[in-house]
Amino acid sequence: MRRVGTVLKFRRALLAAVMAPAIVALSSAAWADSIFDAMAKAYENNPDLNAARAGLRATDEGVTIAKAGWRPQVSGFAQISSTRYSGKEASDIAEAQNYGLDFFNKSAGLTVTQQIFDGFQTLNRVRSAESTVYSERANLKATEIQTLLSAAQSYANIARDQEIVSIRKQNLAFLREQVNAATSRLDVGEGTKTDVSLAEAELAQAEGALANADFQLKQSRAVYVQIVGETPKAIRQAKPLSKTLPKSIDDAVATGWREHPAILAAMYAIDSAGFQVKTAEGAMLPGVVVQGQVSANGGNSDWSTLNNYNSSSVTARINVPIYQGGAEYGEIRQAKERLGQQQIQLDSTRLEVQRTIVAAIAQFDAAKAMIEAGNVQLQAAQQALDGVLEERKVGQATTLDVLDYQARVLNAREGLASANRDAVVASFGAVAAMGHLTIDTVGLKVARYEPEEHYGKVKDKWFGLRTVDGR
Repeated sequence: MRRVGTVLKFRRALLAAVMAPAIVALSSAAWADSIFDAMAKAYENNPDLNAARAGLRATDEGVTIAKAGWRPQVSGFAQISSTRYSGKEASDIAEAQNYGLDFFNKSAGLTVTQQIFDGFQTLNRVRSAESTVYSERANLKATEIQTLLSAAQSYANIARDQEIVSIRKQNLAFLREQVNAATSRLDVGEGTKTDVSLAEAELAQAEGALANADFQLKQSRAVYVQIVGETPKAIRQAKPLSKTLPKSIDDAVATGWREHPAILAAMYAIDSAGFQVKTAEGAMLPGVVVQGQVSANGGNSDWSTLNNYNSSSVTARINVPIYQGGAEYGEIRQAKERLGQQQIQLDSTRLEVQRTIVAAIAQFDAAKAMIEAGNVQLQAAQQALDGVLEERKVGQATTLDVLDYQARVLNAREGLASANRDAVVASFGAVAAMGHLTIDTVGLKVARYEPEEHYGKVKDKWFGLRTVDGR
């Protein structure tokens, strides 16, 4: 009877441990976060992503700065000078002009300078700046994809860690029952102290494993808050994005090479570097500048004296560079080397995208195989454990046998939880590596950040100290 009572107590404890998470999940379903909710919040809140958006807005101003070469430069000036005459000749001059020995001259005016031709340097600077903007937009999209992937990964990590904590709590309840059962058998002379010691040792180890699992769960939650910007709410195991994956690795790689924003950013960077070469070469061409100036001039301390006069002038100047110390040649060679560097970087980026795609798909396939094998392993281990428990009732198995088979069940359940997490992360990673993990492809309900809006407001702006948002 005592043995039957022990088994019944264990089953009640195990049932409670299994049902508690389900009850909590049902009660919190109304406010639970899905993996897509986490991604949407990260799209809005992630500080690294917002910093990248601010960096793109700063890059937009480069077009305005480059266009300044086409616009006039206006400056005002004012000056005053004093001249003192001495000697007889100075006295004669002062008397003849009815001036004192101190002669004051004052002038003020306005100068307008307009570059007419600069060897196409401004044109190429503008084109280079525009290409840089397009490159940074692609880099921003790559940052968005990485942020969404990080949010999905942190969500899957919490789901895995929660599952492992739950498994280890159930294992702890099982081992406590084993300690009680071993103690009861010892009391009636059917067991040994060794059985009790083995059960107690396994229980202590399980308590340490549970503490470690709790620590890992807290770490995963902290990472989630860092990426998503909010505390996790009722995280549940997500499903892989298996339907969005291509049929073959070759198709995935071809899609990534064609659409991944990091590759597009490298291409635009090559365009920008090419225009910089043309800008450097433009320093070898002639330049034409037109300058206009108006000024008012006066003598002594009174602007109304007879020597007061106004003047205006227009000057056109052609500058023909012949030799500038060799700096112009060095800048051209430097720009060409940087262009070559960007071309090599494109090849490197393509290979990195290919490697990431292949690795993610391989990990996804491996995780699916692990899930299938894990389910079979768990079922077999559970059946073996049930059999050993029955055998121990009739004295054909020992406490050590029970603990051994329980450890197999524990390992199978934890391995299955990790495999489920790996399948989710690998599927999201493969989609991200192709450049498709965007708010559109996964259907996130979030306001889209439109970089074109800021660019359209500043690209032709002539005046103003305040940013578009009023700072």
